[in-house]
Amino acid sequence: MTPVQRVQVTDEAAKVIERLRRKHGDLMFHQSGGCCDGSSPMCFKAGTFRIGANDVFLGKIADCPFYMSRSQYEYWKHTQLTIDVTKGRGASFSLEIPLGVRFIIRSRLFTAEERKKLNPG
Repeated sequence: MTPVQRVQVTDEAAKVIERLRRKHGDLMFHQSGGCCDGSSPMCFKAGTFRIGANDVFLGKIADCPFYMSRSQYEYWKHTQLTIDVTKGRGASFSLEIPLGVRFIIRSRLFTAEERKKLNPG
């Protein structure tokens, strides 16, 4: 049985990630769940954001690890997250901001069949 992925990425977002990787090296993503841009996925150079015991690893997007705060995960654990990109400048420290774009999340509820195939989390 092939596991269902909790997080995935659109082709357009993957292109932005590759552009950032060429400039910054290895990357990682985190979503804290705060208000405003804190609820947006944030892209960091690997190792510059400290992951703690209250962060949940959801999987990889474009070969980059994606983490979410445990409190935020409790709200989103029933949904599949798709990381996308849109024009516009977010108010955060995420690496894509100088490019005039920002990462966003699109979500949908897992079906009953998909829930049976989810990776543990």
